Amino acid sequence: MSNELATELTLALELADAADAFTLPRFRERSFSVDLKENLTEVTEVDRGAESLIMDIVRRERPRHGWYGEEHGSGAGDGWTWVIDPIDGTSNFVRGVPVWATLIALVHDDLGPVVGVVSAPALGSRWWGIIDDAAFKNGSPIRVSQERDIMNAHASLTPNSLWNTAGKSQNLYRLQNMVKRVRGFGDFWQHMLVADGSIDVAVDAIGLEPYDVAALVPIVHAAGGRLSDRHGKPDWRANSAVSSNGLLHDSVIAVLNS
Repeated sequence: MSNELATELTLALELADAADAFTLPRFRERSFSVDLKENLTEVTEVDRGAESLIMDIVRRERPRHGWYGEEHGSGAGDGWTWVIDPIDGTSNFVRGVPVWATLIALVHDDLGPVVGVVSAPALGSRWWGIIDDAAFKNGSPIRVSQERDIMNAHASLTPNSLWNTAGKSQNLYRLQNMVKRVRGFGDFWQHMLVADGSIDVAVDAIGLEPYDVAALVPIVHAAGGRLSDRHGKPDWRANSAVSSNGLLHDSVIAVLNS
């Protein structure tokens, strides 16, 4: 399957190229409209246009594959599904903050996410990986850190109201006070920083969707890390995500659920 997945990664990178060519000029020119979806999150015409562009290529190049996107729904396939978030970090995109990315994943019905690409053109960064193979940033191999002591760890935490609803905000505060340094990088970026060894742990907000997580999984795991939900279950469909260098994962999950 490795040769097959390498072919699919090539397509995923081409999809990212097409998306970047569409999104980045519009971000720089600040030329787009903004609406609110039913859940009161922001969406721009660039989100919708980028997803349409990507899905048109997928349907042309892989007509038997399924597809699932944030803005335009889904279509059934033959066991393989392309999962797309055209702009992860739309609020940043709208405000002119360069921390946003297109997330592209190929998911197998039985194996889960097997190919992932995260392309952040305003940051000049792109990460990609094949599950159980290798991960890269801008063409260079990446690996997670080797930090074993949670008290020396650098972490990114993303508290939100749903952590309060779950009754677990105090556990985030406990983790914050245990680690050496805390930042709030947010969204895709914190998990990619784990994958390339820049930080050791990332705890995302509760309330994620599958398209927020799918592309992250192959990259983090191929880089030697772990990504699970907040309970420690490796479920890309879960509404939460915790990534780590693997060595600290069980300790972080224990703190979050104590």
